[in-house]
Amino acid sequence: MIQKYQFLDVAFTYRTLKDEIDAAYAAVMESGMYIGGSPLAAFEEDFARSCDATHCVGTGNGLEALVLPLKARGIGPGDEVIVPANTFIATWLAAAQTGATLVPVDADPDTMNIDLDGVEAAVTERTRAIMPVHLYGQPVPAARLMALAEAQDIFVLEDAAQAHGARDGNSPAGSLGHAAGFSFYPGKNLGAFGDGGALVTRDADLADRVRMLANYGSREKYVHDEIGTNSRLDPLQAAFLSVKLRKLEEWTDRRRAIAAIYLDTLADAPGVRLPGIAAGTDPVWHLFVIRHDRRDAFQAALAERGVPTALHYPFANHHSGAFRAEFGDRSWPVTEEICRTCLSLPIGPHLTEDEAHDIAGIIRDCARTL
Repeated sequence: MIQKYQFLDVAFTYRTLKDEIDAAYAAVMESGMYIGGSPLAAFEEDFARSCDATHCVGTGNGLEALVLPLKARGIGPGDEVIVPANTFIATWLAAAQTGATLVPVDADPDTMNIDLDGVEAAVTERTRAIMPVHLYGQPVPAARLMALAEAQDIFVLEDAAQAHGARDGNSPAGSLGHAAGFSFYPGKNLGAFGDGGALVTRDADLADRVRMLANYGSREKYVHDEIGTNSRLDPLQAAFLSVKLRKLEEWTDRRRAIAAIYLDTLADAPGVRLPGIAAGTDPVWHLFVIRHDRRDAFQAALAERGVPTALHYPFANHHSGAFRAEFGDRSWPVTEEICRTCLSLPIGPHLTEDEAHDIAGIIRDCARTL
């Protein structure tokens, strides 16, 4: 078995930007400022602008970029938070860490994002927040969701961990709700060389509270007004991210070109269900997830032909040990079908369009002979 292609090449970004990354490293190291400082402030400003937001608060990771704004809004025990059933577990963990009650909603069978009809049906007088996830880089349309939320004073926190640069109409992820949490995990479209995250918002009071909670509950040194935590984006990572942010649009265009090749070449591939795109949205294709009823056999056949694939996410959150006691006897059938059949194809700026054509041809051939 020969692997002809790479599913993901995280080091590609370093090799591509080596001189600029090395210069950013040297500048931070020589400054002696390893917490906070101008590299962090500069990145926060630039990233907020890229999201059409006015405030950005760097955090230690993407999970804390979701937990902190929920806590800053005072969400806790007795409150309900609507979450997608189909998502990485971090979305659920963030809501659970506030002590609020999770209200999962099944996926739209086409886009695999949260079903908006289900969201409307799930709202109660105890609903304090909705957490739409732009899963795989596919934006959740905002207009209907925000109309519902604003009519009932519900906080909308985008989980945009996989959606750097995604758009709904002319609005980027990060500006579609009241606030958004991003992850800069190395494999993300905009990834650091370590962990990192950020909250973005147009709400100055929310940003201030998140920054305070992330700094031990303190706005002034040794004065701690609330029980906070320690969650900071390192200036070294911020400096790296500033370099990479300048290349994000180019790298996203490569992802979109590869996705277009897959969508065109696999349109008639037997048994392959392609991802749907919500009307008016422009995905950034963090992942390209297809579905196949014989997923495991299909994956093995592709591996034999040198095409690596991955599973995102093969186990539903309500079946995990963390949440089985609370939700294990319930069913979200669309989510369970996605978990059983999902298969992620190689995508990223490390691939050329010629390679994408080759990969797509192999996938189509395997689909026809499986």
